[in-house]
Amino acid sequence: MTQTPVARFPTARPRRWRATPAHRRLVAETTLHAGALVLPLFVGEDLAEPAPIPSMPGVVRHTRDSLRAAAEQAADAGLGGVMLFGVPAAKDCEGSGAWDPHGILNRAIADLVGTVGDATLVMADLCLDEFTDHGHCGVLGADGAGRSVVDNDATLGRYALMAQAQAAAGAHVVGTSGMMDGQVGAVRDALDSDGRHDVAVLAYAAKYASAFYGPFREAVDSCLGADPSGPADRASYQQDPANVREALREVRLDVAEGADAVMVKPAGSYLDVVAAVRAAVEVPVAAYQVSGEMAMVEAAAERGWIDRDRAITETLLSIRRAGADIVLTYWALEVARSATRPIPSRVGAVSGGTLQS
Repeated sequence: MTQTPVARFPTARPRRWRATPAHRRLVAETTLHAGALVLPLFVGEDLAEPAPIPSMPGVVRHTRDSLRAAAEQAADAGLGGVMLFGVPAAKDCEGSGAWDPHGILNRAIADLVGTVGDATLVMADLCLDEFTDHGHCGVLGADGAGRSVVDNDATLGRYALMAQAQAAAGAHVVGTSGMMDGQVGAVRDALDSDGRHDVAVLAYAAKYASAFYGPFREAVDSCLGADPSGPADRASYQQDPANVREALREVRLDVAEGADAVMVKPAGSYLDVVAAVRAAVEVPVAAYQVSGEMAMVEAAAERGWIDRDRAITETLLSIRRAGADIVLTYWALEVARSATRPIPSRVGAVSGGTLQS
């Protein structure tokens, strides 16, 4: 009688660790946990009720009251923090509302610190674009040829005032997002001169001039382009999407100036930059999954083209896998509240959870 040969190849079978959800959970190299996620929040001045942002499904411009409730939810879910953006009712060429202690952003910072205490970190965006009537991240001036430009050094003084106002309001972390040369050093000096050595600086060190910011600009009622005499875009100060070595230089400069953590923004199209930054520095690395990235997933899912929940998990895992310790995402609360999130593995499969809170 002829015997069936015993299969001896392949002896290495990596599929063994993919056989069941329990197998996959045990050997998962990358996880999503609530403490690594930060929820961006918008607060508007003089709003009677939260205002939905059409291009960002599920996201609103909060009132001060609804903002407090959102921060409590974030703290209860174990999120690492909230990043706060203020939208004033009135703007001017200086962005003076940014350092006004009675301005919407600084009042909202105080609201949240009074609400959540140290249960989650209250982070505040430190930039002028929400507050200027021309929509740029700094004050405007003229170069040697008489062309309108964003005046780097004049802007640093405004950032210093803004940092001091945010620290006085109680912010745990300030997020320097304007991409001005020397901004981290100016902010660190301003904080230390006030004795606020405890306030951390999260430097948006590699913030790219990206096409993915459109919904955010709707959220903050951006005036970019409103002044025809000013620069048409932010390409003269935000990072060129073609460059990574330049971004690493920016990151190293920010660390040398005192940044406590550095950020890559956007995240999804710049995973190579996230990985390169992680390899280059020892401070925590953050990445911001920006409004356009969120809107694309929501739009495709609404049309039935992709599985929304699996796409959310997959995109967030990719950012963490690239090396981000901290991820800013508009889905932070949703992910943190989920007892389990499926690990994308194969079409039609529902895998075990990766959320650890």
